[in-house]
This record gives sequence, structure tokens and C-alpha cells, in this order.
Amino acid sequence: MDGILLINKPAGLTSHDVVMKVRKLLKTKKVGHCGTLDPDATGVLVICVNKATKAIQFLTADSKEYVAVLSLGKATDTYDASGKIVDEKEFNGVSDVEEALQSFLGKQKQIPPMYSAIKVNGKKLYEYARENIEVDIKPRNIEIKDIELISINDNEIKFKVLCSKGTYVRSLCVDIAERLGYPGHMKSLERIKSGDFDLKDCYTLEDIESQNFSMISLDDAFSSFDKMIIEDENIVIHGKMIKSDIDHMVAIYNQQGHILAIYGPNKEGYLKSIRGLF
Repeated sequence: MDGILLINKPAGLTSHDVVMKVRKLLKTKKVGHCGTLDPDATGVLVICVNKATKAIQFLTADSKEYVAVLSLGKATDTYDASGKIVDEKEFNGVSDVEEALQSFLGKQKQIPPMYSAIKVNGKKLYEYARENIEVDIKPRNIEIKDIELISINDNEIKFKVLCSKGTYVRSLCVDIAERLGYPGHMKSLERIKSGDFDLKDCYTLEDIESQNFSMISLDDAFSSFDKMIIEDENIVIHGKMIKSDIDHMVAIYNQQGHILAIYGPNKEGYLKSIRGLF
């Protein structure tokens, strides 16, 4: 049983919790995920099983798409609904929401939430937060590629956002609220897309338990990569370089259509093996 399993993660579980449940249900230890979702968040969690765990670094998508609900009027220490309220302001209506959302388009610096798993000096930020230790959090480079207002319901703004890997939608919600003149927090978050993987193709944990699921093979998982078919697969099996002027990563397949490895340029006119997948 090798391949990629798309899970619709329920709220209340960490991504690691889901991995542990899948290990138990599939009776295998070799299970990993491609990109963490917060415990309160739901949606697409890409799970790699057995041999597919070799591919995690390549399947952790550069772009993610979310549907978020921003609640105006109350800020929390965690930036989401599970946190302690740290600031309040009576809600008296809002205007120019579309304009505020569009102002966040493009490449920018973002300060991650203190309650996050980012490490500073080998320790996770949320560990510092729980001990009330102040830490200098460095802003990170992110990109908001698209942002779209879905609805406004009283003090709640529902929007869809396409963003780069590493973007914290919790931080984005807090920044949007500030732009609108209110404290705020992220009430809910659903990941609807992770790279090429879509929510409509995901299974619940109950589906996995009842054996009502199918996996994506490694051969099919790299359909968005440029493909190179090689005649002598021993070249790849022995990790030898391939003469080529290609300047980006490619998926190497044998003539039977099975993926063998991911290769990338060495800047000297050759492709070198990054990771064997056979």
C-alpha cells in the first residue's frame, strides 16, 4: 500500500493526530503529511503512505487555497477562536471591505502568530508563549496571490485566499481586522486546495476506517511536474547524472510509466538526482 491519501481533516485534531490515526487504520508506521493544518482548521491534508513518504518534500505545495471567516470586535492571544480574549471593541459596522482585502495582494512580509510551531533557538514559539517569554519574531516573506470576498454577515467576513506556502491566515485575519479599524480573530479556516490536490477528492477518517477510499499512486502524483522518460533506468537507479539544459526539477519515469526519481539542474549542463522514488 504505497501512495497519497487525501484527508478532509476534521476540527479538533492536529495534523500529527491524523497521521497517527492513519497509521493505526492502515497498519503501517510509514505515514507522513505534507503541510500542517492548525487543530481548529479543517480541509485538505495530504498524507503519504509507505514508499510515498520519500516524496513529501516535493508534494508540500508552494500554493494553498483557504476559505476563512474573520470575526471583528475581539482579538485573542492565539489569533483564532480557541484563544483568550486580549482586546475588545464594540462592532458598529464596516465599509470598504473589498478594498481592504485587495490591499493585501502581492508579495509582502508577515509576522507569524506567537502561538505557532515556528522554532526560535530550537524552541517552538508556542512554548515561549505558554511560559510568557517574549521573543523577537522575524517577519517572513509570503505572497497573497488572490483574495476574494465571499460574504459579510454582521461582524463576520468570509473570504477565499490563495497564498504561498508559509502564510498564516490567522495573521492575515488580524491584519485585515486592523485595516478595518477593529481587533479581530480568525473564527474558522478550511483548506480547499493544496497545490494540485482538491477538497472534493478528499476522504474522511470514517471513510478510511470503513475502507471506502482510494489512493493516488506515486506515478500519478507528479502529473503537474515536467516529465522525462528514460530508456536505461539503471542510470537513475545508480544515481548518475543526465546531460540536459533543463533548468528546473523534473520527474524521471521509465518506459513503463513508473516514476523513478526527481532530478534537478546542477548548473553545469546536467540534471542530478535529488531523490530516488523507486
